[in-house]
Amino acid sequence: MSSLQHLIRGYALKNAVKHGGIARAESILAMIMSDHPELRPQAKLILEIARSIVEEVNRLSLEEQRSILAREYSELLEERVKGERAQILPHLPGAVEGRVILRFAPNPDFYIHLGNARPAIICSEYAKMYKGKMILRFEDTDPKTKTPLREAYEAIREDLRWLGVSWHEEYVQSLRLEIYYDMMRKMIERGCAYVDLCGEEGKKLLAIGRYCKDRDNSVEWHLEQFSRMLNGYYGEREAIVRIKTDPKHPNPSIRDWVALRIIDTDKYPHPIVGSKYIVWPLYNYSVSVDDHLMGITHVIRGREHEVNTEKQLYIYKCMGWEPPIFIHTGRLKLEGFILSKSKIRDLLSKHPEEFLGYNDPRFGTIAGLRRRGILVEAIREVILATGIKETDATISWANLASINRRILDSIADRLMFVHETEEYTYVGDCIDAEIPYHPDKPERKRKIRVCNGDKIYINKSDATLEEFRLMGLANVRRDGNKLIMISKSLDYTRQRKLQIIQWVPASQAQKLVVYEPEGLKLNKIEGFVEPTIREYGVDSRLQLVRFGFIRIDSINDSEYRAILTHS
Repeated sequence: MSSLQHLIRGYALKNAVKHGGIARAESILAMIMSDHPELRPQAKLILEIARSIVEEVNRLSLEEQRSILAREYSELLEERVKGERAQILPHLPGAVEGRVILRFAPNPDFYIHLGNARPAIICSEYAKMYKGKMILRFEDTDPKTKTPLREAYEAIREDLRWLGVSWHEEYVQSLRLEIYYDMMRKMIERGCAYVDLCGEEGKKLLAIGRYCKDRDNSVEWHLEQFSRMLNGYYGEREAIVRIKTDPKHPNPSIRDWVALRIIDTDKYPHPIVGSKYIVWPLYNYSVSVDDHLMGITHVIRGREHEVNTEKQLYIYKCMGWEPPIFIHTGRLKLEGFILSKSKIRDLLSKHPEEFLGYNDPRFGTIAGLRRRGILVEAIREVILATGIKETDATISWANLASINRRILDSIADRLMFVHETEEYTYVGDCIDAEIPYHPDKPERKRKIRVCNGDKIYINKSDATLEEFRLMGLANVRRDGNKLIMISKSLDYTRQRKLQIIQWVPASQAQKLVVYEPEGLKLNKIEGFVEPTIREYGVDSRLQLVRFGFIRIDSINDSEYRAILTHS
């Protein structure tokens, strides 16, 4: 036997063992092309050899296939680690081991999605890489337009824990307002900030490269007006605090940008501090103060923050602080999923009866992906492979599903499921079908007893076959509404090249409703699953044979409900 034939025989045995004793030449070719791309020029020859070897391998019993595979091809029993799965994050510029401090700073106005998970996972990994610190900071200083959700704080913590993200310190900005007030007084004293009482007129002036006359008032005047703001003397839009920049800056948004404003918290109470405060910092001010005070050395955030970085450098220059190293990444999208907070909120508010909440499996929230059955290992692998590139990245659902399938395939138990059900009467000997839960763990089996006269469910699509094998049970011939036993022999199955189909005993069947996410639709598929499902609880991941992977979502007295993860 040539080395090429030896290689093909090994993959044929592996394919046969994985699929209940039946190998297929096309599957073998795909496996070899994936693991040995250098052999692609010989694809036609490999397929020809595979077809002849498949006939030899399929004549062996499953036990013989396993024995030869373990004895002669043990290396194929080990999962190959492909290059893309061994991605290592690039070194951080200017990083010193033991001194790196990073932060993940979500706004708790909604639940985090896959795009948010990217900086959280990457910052957490860098903190481990450099033996540094990771800080979780809730940026919740806008009770009016980006109102925080009380439940989102803990939901975000839960999502991060599930993602394997750990943090050393935690801060909530709404509990730090006195710190921002004290720092602003210092900035006013240094002449870097001022109180603007000009209202709309001040905005119009900056739009043409000029500024409000209040800007030139004394430091004492600005400190007094700032105190009046804090004491409730002014109402909304009557007074704001601006950072002095360049009134003629080519980017109008940078011209004397707003650092603090007044919000009527009697009308818009904050979920954490209620109406205790009325002066609230805007993003660029509070972030700059906190990044300095918390010793952040590296900031990893989206490219859309490049203008914010320029704004924040005015704070650092005013206070004489050393800025962190800013790294801007492209946006991350998940093809076919909604990641936008505003769009998800809009759908939930306008069509509450059509969606299952923020963790609906049709959404790209972390909770939604988890509910669908996506494993944390798959999410981490995709994100770490994407890294901190400056360009936008789109993760295809096919890619994420492929990675998730690869991981699930090795751990998910297989159960038989029948939908579009047809009922038949079994005619033959009593048999205790012994079916492994997983082809790689043949010692783990369940028994399902079937006797003469028992009713059996099979899929309507399989009912067109004249002869077939009921998985783990027997070879049968269809005769009207009867399935007549021919033999229990697997040799007969191989010789006749019978299709092996899933089935469910009617007397023991458990009703199962599978919800299939498809865009914004949620298709409902009803059927029956073998009684073994009663061994599993909510959140179990299973593979339904010849159907797909599912996650059990809920259980009641009459039925199990599951989400179809993917095929």
